[in-house]
Amino acid sequence: MKVAVSIPDPIFEAAERLARQRSVPRSQIFAEALAAYVESRGSEAVTSKLNEVYGRETSALDNDLAQVQLDSISHEAW
Repeated sequence: MKVAVSIPDPIFEAAERLARQRSVPRSQIFAEALAAYVESRGSEAVTSKLNEVYGRETSALDNDLAQVQLDSISHEAW
C-alpha cells in the first residue's frame, strides 16, 4: 500500500543513508521501522491487561504451593 507521510529532514536523510548502506529500497527501511514500533507497542497492551488483572486479584502464591516450588529447585550452588 502506498502512503504519503511527512518526515523531518534529518530522519529522512538517515533513512536514505541506511537504505544505501543495506542496498534495500527506502520503503523497506520505513516498513521495518514501523513494524518494530507497532510490535513494541503491542507489549504495552499485554502489560496493561496484566496490570488490570493484578489490580483486582492477588498474585501471591498459596503457602503450600510456594513451598512445593521451593522444594523443587535444586539447592546446588548457582
